Formats: sequence, C-alpha cells, structure tokens
Amino acid sequence: MKSRRRISLLFGLLLTLTIALCACTGDKAADASSSITIGIPQDIEDSLDPHEMLAAGTKEIFFNVYEGLYKTDVDGNIVPAVASDVVISEDGCKYTFTIREGIKFHDNNPVTAEDIAYSIAKCADIEGGNPAISAFSNIQSVEIDDEKHVTISLAEPDSDLLAVLASIEAAIIPKSNPTPSQTAIGTGPYCFVSRSPLENIKMKRFDAYWKTPAAIENVTFKICANADTIAMELNGGTIDMFCRLTSAQMAEIDKSKFEILEGTMNLVQAVYLNNAAEPFQDVRVRQALCHAVNREEILQFVSDGKGTLIGSSMIPAFGKYFDDNLTNQYPYDIEKAKALLKEAGYENGFDFKITVPSNYQQHVDTAQVVAEQLKAVNVNAEIVLVDWDTWLSDTYVGRNFDATVIGVDAPQLTASAFLDRFVSDAGDNFINYQNSGYDASFAQAMGTTDDALRTDAFRNCEKLLAEDAANIYIQDLPEFVALNKKYSGYRFYPIYVLDVTTIQPAAQ
Repeated sequence: MKSRRRISLLFGLLLTLTIALCACTGDKAADASSSITIGIPQDIEDSLDPHEMLAAGTKEIFFNVYEGLYKTDVDGNIVPAVASDVVISEDGCKYTFTIREGIKFHDNNPVTAEDIAYSIAKCADIEGGNPAISAFSNIQSVEIDDEKHVTISLAEPDSDLLAVLASIEAAIIPKSNPTPSQTAIGTGPYCFVSRSPLENIKMKRFDAYWKTPAAIENVTFKICANADTIAMELNGGTIDMFCRLTSAQMAEIDKSKFEILEGTMNLVQAVYLNNAAEPFQDVRVRQALCHAVNREEILQFVSDGKGTLIGSSMIPAFGKYFDDNLTNQYPYDIEKAKALLKEAGYENGFDFKITVPSNYQQHVDTAQVVAEQLKAVNVNAEIVLVDWDTWLSDTYVGRNFDATVIGVDAPQLTASAFLDRFVSDAGDNFINYQNSGYDASFAQAMGTTDDALRTDAFRNCEKLLAEDAANIYIQDLPEFVALNKKYSGYRFYPIYVLDVTTIQPAAQ
C-alpha cells in the first residue's frame, strides 16, 4: 500500500489571512478569564486546508479548529466527534456513520452528509489516487445514504480506520468553502480568526460548539522563533505558556509565577540520515555513526537525563509495538565504529553537514553533542542552522541534506503512522530509505486483520530500520511546559497536539 502525503506549501500565505465568521466575531477586554497568549516556536507556512497541512507544528495548534468523524481524547481513546456513532459491517469493509445532531461549522451552517462525503473523498483523493496519508488509499468509495448517514467502503478491512479518521488530515470541512487553503472553517472548539505573519495566530472560542465550550475565550499563539528569549518573554508577561522548554530555559523561569509541567513529546528524535547521499548509502557508515554516538550523554545534556532511549521509529507509549530490545542495538563503542569506517573505506573519516531548524533548541543541542562526539572517529560534522520554513521546504520536502536532527511525530494513534514514511515509494520518505523487505513487511501489516500478525509485521519493520541503521535513533524527548499560575488544567496528549480547551483560569 503506497504512502503518499500531499504536500502543498503555500508561501502565498505570507499575506495576512483574516476571516470573520458570524459565530466568532467581537472583541472584549483581555484578562485572565477571557484570554491567554501561548508561545510557539514557528509560524505556520502550510495551507490552512487540513487535508494539505504538512508541519506538525501547524497541525498541533489547528487541532483546536478542526475535527474528524472521530477524534483522540486526552486519555488516548478514539471517540466520536462529527459523527455520533458508527455501524461496522461483519466483513469490516463498510463503516456507516451517523452525523451528530445539531453540529455546526464555525460559519454557523449545519454539517451535512454532503460535507462529510466531500471531505472524506477529498482527503482520500479517491479520483486522483494521491491520498493525504497511506491508509486512505484503502477507501474505495464514500456514499451518502440519507441526510444523516454516510458509508465509507474499504477495499479490505482496516482496524485502524477510526484512528486514521480521528486525525486532522481527515477533518470535516464545508463543501461550500471555495478557498479552504486560505479560509479555515471547522467544527472544533475554537474558530480561526487571523494570522499576522511572523507575529501571531489568533483564535476565538466557538460558543456553538457541540460539546461544552472552552473556558478561555480568546487565544493568541505568539511566534517565538528565538529560543534565547523564551524565558524572558515568559517572565516579562509577553506570553503565558510555552511548551517543550529546555533545561536551560527552565532554570531561568520565575517559579513564583509559573508552574512547570512534565510530560512526554511522543516524538522519535534522531539524527535522520539521507540514505541516498554519500557516504550514507553504505550501511557500514551508518552503523559506525550509531556506535560512535553516546546517547546517554545526549540525554544528560539535553534533558537532564529524563528522556527515554529508543532504537527505532517507535515510541514507548505505543506499548505492544515498541520493541525495547532494539534500544541497545548499537552500544557506544568507538573501536567498533572505527573498524566499520575502515571496512567501508573511510578510515580517515569524512565531512558532512547536519541541518537543524534553529527554533528547536533541543535539536540544536543534540546536534552539537553529536558533532563533538563524532570527532573521536575523525568524522567532522558541520552544523547548519536554518529557519523553520527553510528546513521544511529544502530539507524535508526537497530532501536536500546530508543529515538532520528533528523529532518525527505520528498524527494518529497507529503504528503505521510512524512507519509508513519509510516505505520505499512513500511521498514523505524524506531520508530516501529503500528496503524491499521493509516494504513487504509493512504491506503484510496493513493487509491483515489478525492483531498478532499485524503486530509482528510492524515490529519487523522496526527491526529492519534498526539493522539498517537507517537513522541514529536517540530518544523520545520529555516535554516541559511553563504555564502561568493564573491558569490551570493543561493536560498532555498521547499525540502531538496542544489542546487549549482543558486550560481554565486558576481558582482564586
């Protein structure tokens, strides 16, 4: 099953986008009970169309704007959202959804069966065959049964379908919106109001939301691309909250004003290697670098030792799919690394570049430690810091890099969401990994409804990535969040999202 992620980087969005939706208009004086300002490390450069969003940071905040037929709750459960329930056929190939009674879009128009059929057919790209994510290629048709019911038919059973439909890539949007890439209209707890490029994104509570409306009325996501000023902005009151703080930043924060919350990022942080670039085409070189990197030292430097070591593209939170036996596949061993480099013809080492987005300090810090460690095997790594937009367009999309340090997330609570990007012909296979055995194992996992066989096949995919040293796997990073004590209620999700709806004014 092919994995093709539609990529549409609309840099025309550098113009300020403002929409006025009848359910989301009006200004009120800002105070702790009605507004919050949250710092984020990068601007959004994606399309505002959820079916075309690429960056995790964009999807992270638009989780508050868009919803699918189902959604992931704070405990990791896949729960009804735009749909109130589903009936699944005995063969597992037909899913009939009932539209939630009274649910509305942010423009106050009701959600219809036409909107649902349009949205699913669009994100699955049934006619074009280029779906947003691989699982959608299994969708054969979307039929309107009546004004309250829509049926999705699959080519073969897929026990992950509801989890996939809970992702932002499967969000339900109005068929009547002629410009979804520029005008964000969803069904979520917050309406998109405006964007000021390189400054902020503003959202407003949707009072007609189908669940209990959020406690905070106005939310401003302020762009804080300079990691060196985060603590200053928090202490100075410019922002009320910031996620994914470094240890150094936390040390500078006024603890009398802020509560520090600790969770996990649910990311696979690694030195991602371009397997199509010299000398990383040689598995022995990749394996040598894995042996030459002291990951424990990285954890101590970057996250005070609180990260969790990993050995492949899977996080511990995914339970049965996580294979901890792979964590120590490449123990720190300088002599072994030198021997492998000599065998591969690089006894005297080589030079390469590690491209890192400058707005993510944890990744910058990691790259610096890795570069220093590799000197022991005569490998010289030059760190190239780039802004987020450049990393996204040149490194991720353009694949113009030797190596990069980043954290890769999964948009859905499925093993396939972590692993489908490494299928040889996947559109988002940015490291250019090629392994026919991996492709076959992934196809086997996706083609069976037997849970044990599926689990074994996915774990085999992880094993192959580790054996091939596709990347230098490091850790699932801890997440430290600073929240002004004027607020409370923030909760961590098992996926990469920032849910504002749980935040509320602190009790006085």
